[in-house]
Amino acid sequence: MSSPSLILFRGFPSKPAYVWSPFTIKLEARLRFAGLAYKTDQGAPPKGPRGKIPYLHVIKENNGEPESLSDTHLISEKLVADGLADDLNGKLTPVEKAHDLAIRALLEEKLYFYQNYERWEQNFYTMRPGVLAALPYPAQVLVGHLAYRKMSATLYGQGTSRFTPEEITKFKTEIWENVDALLTTSRQGKETKENGMFFVLGGATPTEADTTLFGFIASGLVCAAAPETGKIIRSLPAVTDYAERIHSHYFPDYELWE
Repeated sequence: MSSPSLILFRGFPSKPAYVWSPFTIKLEARLRFAGLAYKTDQGAPPKGPRGKIPYLHVIKENNGEPESLSDTHLISEKLVADGLADDLNGKLTPVEKAHDLAIRALLEEKLYFYQNYERWEQNFYTMRPGVLAALPYPAQVLVGHLAYRKMSATLYGQGTSRFTPEEITKFKTEIWENVDALLTTSRQGKETKENGMFFVLGGATPTEADTTLFGFIASGLVCAAAPETGKIIRSLPAVTDYAERIHSHYFPDYELWE
């Protein structure tokens, strides 16, 4: 039986390059960590099973009906359950699994909102054409306005926009500095690991937390609507070293961020 075909819908043009979405890069890292080949397409949130980007089509037979999967965590679980990918966290101890989950939650449930504030509230006129480039300008204005209103309501209801910009900058910086400290510890002894790679929990192979962390680093470095985040990341040596090593090993076909 041949391996299924995978098509990743990223919400951006399908050229081989990093995109602004941390979750899209997270899923790409998960596929590449598993050694799975895939094609990319632009897609659109309304076409995904949960109305969001990214989503994945799995085609098990030539010209067969694709199985459409959404949510990066659930996609990873499905790939493991179907025998298409190894369980990255399968050999972790219960304590290590808790640490892995805590790192993912810190980034996906906390840092994500701080970075969306920076992108949508502070740099809207850069964010709008960046994420809506496929639309003609009049549509960008309309769709961008609707997206901005939705995001503003989300950020206020979630609580992020109730803080001052200075406080949000402090929160973001604190998270990234602690991630850098964690990676500094994990990097110790990397010379004994294959290819000099090191991962966030300090093991010889990546875990699910590495997919999330790399996604947030890479998207933060390439997103023109997140200049403050990019500046913070570039100031942290362990974070940049970690990301550059993963890029060189797993994403050699992509252009490295500046």
